[in-house]
Amino acid sequence: MIRTLRPWSGNIGKRLVKAPKIYIRDSGLVHALLQLKTIDDLLGHPVVGASWEGFVLENLLSSLPVGITPWFYRTSHGAEIDLVIELSPDVRYAIEIKRSMTPVLSKGFYLGCEDIEASKRFVVYPGKESFPGSKDVMIVSLVTMMKILEEGS
Repeated sequence: MIRTLRPWSGNIGKRLVKAPKIYIRDSGLVHALLQLKTIDDLLGHPVVGASWEGFVLENLLSSLPVGITPWFYRTSHGAEIDLVIELSPDVRYAIEIKRSMTPVLSKGFYLGCEDIEASKRFVVYPGKESFPGSKDVMIVSLVTMMKILEEGS
């Protein structure tokens, strides 16, 4: 029922957040506990962003190849990445999860990508199209990101 996502802890000489992130794995359960009965109830509630992030996270993690450990990244100075996937020592994905149809990335995401030496950068948003963002970031749908993870490309 609970997902614990551990912090990425590469040796980069920065002060990293070490507390894990905790998610309730079933967003429908979250909505029921909060008595959110309609989509309008959900969209008007402060939990909507966290609910989307948890839903996307669970779907992405179900698409990972066996043996791959997911992480998140956060420094005490505000650099943050929602999901870090290391497919090999040379292939590291930085994945940000945004509920907006026009996602905007913070400076902290770009700093985090530099810190972890991300080989690919993605934003998962609720749309269906894929398109390039700024600074080598690809904006993709949840389904597209799941396929990318399944293929390990």
